[in-house]
Amino acid sequence: MTIVTVINPFELPQGREDEALSMWDTLAEYFRKQPGYISTTLHKALSPDTKFHLINIAKWESAEAFQAALSNPELQNIANELPNDIPHYPGLYEVART
Repeated sequence: MTIVTVINPFELPQGREDEALSMWDTLAEYFRKQPGYISTTLHKALSPDTKFHLINIAKWESAEAFQAALSNPELQNIANELPNDIPHYPGLYEVART
């Protein structure tokens, strides 16, 4: 089994942190219930001039498990209710070196 990491940085428009945190909470609740999910942590920048104010790091049992969670129609229903103007850039990674 190859554990994979999802790294998803968020650019927050001024004054939208509470909205972004609420969005993250909603999506985290969904992902925690999906097969293959291991964990997630949300990191907040200490400096206000950082490009990515929030960065989510999640662990999954496999890329396939993560892709299955993304393909679930339930996620699209949830996403339709969330703001779509908070830029984020998810990517799937594996460990290259330790």
